[in-house]
Amino acid sequence: MNETAPLVAIVGRPNVGKSALFNRLTRTSKALVEDLPGTTRDRNYGFFDWRGRYVRVVDTGGLADDAEDPFSPLVLEGIEVALREADAVLFVVDAVTGPTGPDYEVADRLRRSGLPVLLVASKSDVSRSRDTLPELYGLGLGEPIAVSALHGRGIGDLMDRVLDVVGGTREMERGERIRVAIIGRPNVGKSSLTNAILGERRAVVSDVPGTTRDAIDTPFIFEGHDMLLVDTAGIRRRGKITPGVERHSVQRAERAVDRCDVAVLVIDQTEPLTAQDTHIAGYVREQGKGLVLVVNKWDLAEDRSERDSYAARIDQRYKFVPWAPVMFTSAVTREGVRDLLELTVHVHDVRQRRVQTSELNRVVQRAVADHGPPTVRHKRLKVMYATQAEIEPPTFILFVNDPNIVHFSYERFLENRIREAFDFEGTAIRIVFRRRSEDRFEASA
Repeated sequence: MNETAPLVAIVGRPNVGKSALFNRLTRTSKALVEDLPGTTRDRNYGFFDWRGRYVRVVDTGGLADDAEDPFSPLVLEGIEVALREADAVLFVVDAVTGPTGPDYEVADRLRRSGLPVLLVASKSDVSRSRDTLPELYGLGLGEPIAVSALHGRGIGDLMDRVLDVVGGTREMERGERIRVAIIGRPNVGKSSLTNAILGERRAVVSDVPGTTRDAIDTPFIFEGHDMLLVDTAGIRRRGKITPGVERHSVQRAERAVDRCDVAVLVIDQTEPLTAQDTHIAGYVREQGKGLVLVVNKWDLAEDRSERDSYAARIDQRYKFVPWAPVMFTSAVTREGVRDLLELTVHVHDVRQRRVQTSELNRVVQRAVADHGPPTVRHKRLKVMYATQAEIEPPTFILFVNDPNIVHFSYERFLENRIREAFDFEGTAIRIVFRRRSEDRFEASA
């Protein structure tokens, strides 16, 4: 996304339809939508294009000073940051209920900001909303723009007004972007690590498990590399997932893994290694992604000299992904954060590596000569030819006499030899066995 495109912040009280409007404008379902106040807590960035112009949009948490809500001060802080970044504001008000006391307080705050403000009357598809529209003029922000995010009514008029105010840019920035997903169990420090990477409090951070609900896409630049950071909601075992918002959060987290290049699995060093952590790593491997194991909160370790032994324990627990490097970080002190980013870039580069066919066949044939395949059902596997078919993840096709007799242990042996020869650190690789007759190869030899 072009970072020079103007930014429009969507603000308003909780549960007035901000996230639904964000999804309609950006033509996505990135923001969680539930009939539950406070669903959105973090800032969620996207963009829309209209009449050949591009505008960035940020969805924010609900503006409400709720002393009983532990997240309220953090949400307010995030909104203030969004307003400092923004070029204009969409102030969303519920057209069904009409303006409330908090709406007048928000309107006063927005007038003091000095930013251009467009008043948006949300949920205007409901018949009784027509009676309250005249009352919205009392907010002192001009004529309300009636919209229905659910049905798309008035959205075109709203985007016309936005372009009148901020202009927009004509082109979106293109190029290679490294997509990194921050994943892990709830409350292991994912949001804190995100903020340490970005150098600001972009994501809401709290000691309450389950604080992050959306998958927040945040573009940034690291040493000339265009990167996109996704801070996801904590992934839990399916049996532990409660209905509603948390279920959606888990689905978003898994989708973030699906579309990332490199997954950073955050492990809390203060808690024992769990089956849930290995479950998450297994999901990353199944999707063929890059993987870095990060031991976070290392500043709280009782004996920091035990790093090697702790790493050995992790290697043992994650022996099904022996190619995943282990890093030690502290989001509080930012220890290891730069090294983590450098490693992420390296893993991304590894995933794009192509191997010469002649070199690949030399390695495979040497492996077969050193350790011949076992006999299965009185038949011995013969590997005749190998080639690399794809990158991201690196995928190799091995033509054999019978794919059905490939033992999983021998497949793992060949994978390890390919990894050793070509240094595929940090990424899953795939090996596909296909049938090819020996006569065909002999005739072409």
